[in-house]
Amino acid sequence: MSTVDPPLPRYLQLLWDREATGRRGPKPGRTIQELGAAGVVVADRDGLDGVSMKSVAAELGMTPMSLYRYVDSKEQLLEVMLDAAYGPTDLAIVAAGPWRERLTRWAWALADALVRHPWISATPMTSPPLSPNIIGWTEAGARAFEGLALTSQQKMSSLLVVDGYVRSHVAMSVTMGFTGPHTPAPDAYVTYLPMLLDPERFPALLAASPAITDDDGEDFFRDEMGFDPDLILDETEALTRTPHAPHPTS
Repeated sequence: MSTVDPPLPRYLQLLWDREATGRRGPKPGRTIQELGAAGVVVADRDGLDGVSMKSVAAELGMTPMSLYRYVDSKEQLLEVMLDAAYGPTDLAIVAAGPWRERLTRWAWALADALVRHPWISATPMTSPPLSPNIIGWTEAGARAFEGLALTSQQKMSSLLVVDGYVRSHVAMSVTMGFTGPHTPAPDAYVTYLPMLLDPERFPALLAASPAITDDDGEDFFRDEMGFDPDLILDETEALTRTPHAPHPTS
């Protein structure tokens, strides 16, 4: 049985600056980071459906076939684009303060990145990303839990829950027009909701409607973004008061 590690895919070699020595063929005229940045420009302008090997190559003034010096497939191209869209994380956001404040700052920084590039949330992913910037975001999130009496698994699971909430909330808010660079506030919802609510059929929603309709879209986005993570952090903190039971073996 062989124990030799498989070689890193070409795009990961380039992203991590670990290109194999002695590689044959012409030297690429662009960097993998330029490739990712061009893909981000296309996706920001034309949406994820507008991204193809052809469209990204055209943005760079290259031929589609030349992109295969960097990536083997569109799926790899999307990973390179995601790395560029996220950009490097600032470890200073998790360097000081109580753990809840550190993790909240991390969540808001992630939300800001997703709002700048709404197509991120719609990008299909078949496996966890391995690119350096996204790994860096995970590292920063993990550091936010330093000093908290949880197992490593509990910390990573809690981080995954926060990450999932932020992605879901941003995706919903952008789709419904509550935030994002190109979508207006959902005036129709705010205008028509009070007109449609029957007090006998929807008494609870009618009572809550002033709180819903008094906010503009961005207020709704920010208020809800702050509410649910607090619940998640409360549950995470509760784990520190619960004995760490071993996972069942069967």
